[in-house]
Amino acid sequence: MVGTQAVDVPRLVVAAPASGTGKTTVATGLMAAFAERGLAVSPHKVGPDYIDPGYHALATGRPGRNLDAYMCGPELVAPLFAHGSAGCELAVVEGVMGLFDGASGEGELASTAHVAKLLKAPVVLVVDASSQSRSVAALVHGFASFDPEVRLAGVILNKVGSDRHEELLREAMEEVGVPVYGALRRAPQVATPSRHLGLVPVAERSAEAVDSVRAAAEMVREGCDLEGLLGLARSAPALRTDVWSPGAPEALGGIGDAAAGLCPGPRSSIAGGAENVGSGRPIVAVAGGAAFTFSYAEHTELLRAAGAEVVAFDPLHDEQLPENTAAVVIGGGFPEVYAPELSANERLRKAVAELARSGAPVVAECAGLLYLSRSLDGQPMCGVLDADAKMSGRLTLGYRDAVAVSDSVLAPAGARLRGHEFHRTTIEPGAGPTPAWGMRLPTPRVEGFVQGGVHASYLHTHWAALPDIARRLVERCSAP
Repeated sequence: MVGTQAVDVPRLVVAAPASGTGKTTVATGLMAAFAERGLAVSPHKVGPDYIDPGYHALATGRPGRNLDAYMCGPELVAPLFAHGSAGCELAVVEGVMGLFDGASGEGELASTAHVAKLLKAPVVLVVDASSQSRSVAALVHGFASFDPEVRLAGVILNKVGSDRHEELLREAMEEVGVPVYGALRRAPQVATPSRHLGLVPVAERSAEAVDSVRAAAEMVREGCDLEGLLGLARSAPALRTDVWSPGAPEALGGIGDAAAGLCPGPRSSIAGGAENVGSGRPIVAVAGGAAFTFSYAEHTELLRAAGAEVVAFDPLHDEQLPENTAAVVIGGGFPEVYAPELSANERLRKAVAELARSGAPVVAECAGLLYLSRSLDGQPMCGVLDADAKMSGRLTLGYRDAVAVSDSVLAPAGARLRGHEFHRTTIEPGAGPTPAWGMRLPTPRVEGFVQGGVHASYLHTHWAALPDIARRLVERCSAP
């Protein structure tokens, strides 16, 4: 951490009474509309979601960042926000689910309301008004009065049917004294396609995603009081907090900036290309492309701060790993959608398997686990693991408390952490002879695979909460 500072970034939280109200469209549209005005906008998402931050990044030109009070702990929410928003003129934080919905059985923990309080940020509630008029006032009044510590400062009315409908809604809101900052008509052109795990990621939509973000920005410009919302964001008080830094000793378990080299700034991202090779730092290849889109920006920053050179590769198209690769990180995504194409890239599958057999670190989460398996829906994969994966009709979703069962490149045996599962696939067996994690919920079980330098599991983790992971991984690399 950098020492305690007064962080005075204007900020607001975009929340909703429930999922499905258009919160992501409105938040992304606001980010894009303000960025088009020339403001440096810092995009954030409450919770573990990987997909929405991709749209946020497209809207702002900056990495979308997550604020997860369960995986990272409440104490890291403000420091991570301060890190991500450094140098920005506005921060927009998109909430998760309903305003007060958090980790199951944990009260307000990890809810949008919890994060808003930690950030001392005003909340704007996006309300689906499509099937109501005066009743919207009762709904908003209930949300505004439920927790006096949450500053519900206004609403944006979404899916408004007509001028008359808008008039009735505004009259109702006057009765409860909550300002209306926007009224948005139904707009199918801004709809984002979904599938079995939610929205389709930006990397899979390219030009279509750009058009959707542009349409959302136009809708928000026409229907929202941008000056009023900016004034509301500027009303947030200064936030006294430490500032998280990937190169600080506590972030790397004892390695600081001086030992690790340059610490990337908040605009850093995964780099690729020959210019990154040959620096004398171990090359950590990070999977990307359309099949592997789930990654937290802090992971790359921590790897670099620990001394690695981070190079991206695309398992759909690249036939070889980057030159001198010393470790591979394969995060989440949708390999089940691209199983035939991944399977057809036999040269890369063999290269990954060969690296794994050498004992080099190979870290895989969820989609990466499937890619390392023997097969996925009958299509040959890397064959690193003696296991077969397939699509399932059941969604596995939720936060998890886990303990490391075995020593691995990520953690020593007995280490405890919090993670997240999110998949509609199964793998058989679910654990190897040396499992990765033990969990109590939803049922007691062991899960994942540790063999040599391989660590593969369904569990998504946020490395900012786990100080030693990046350092341990880089230490296990053999420098070129």
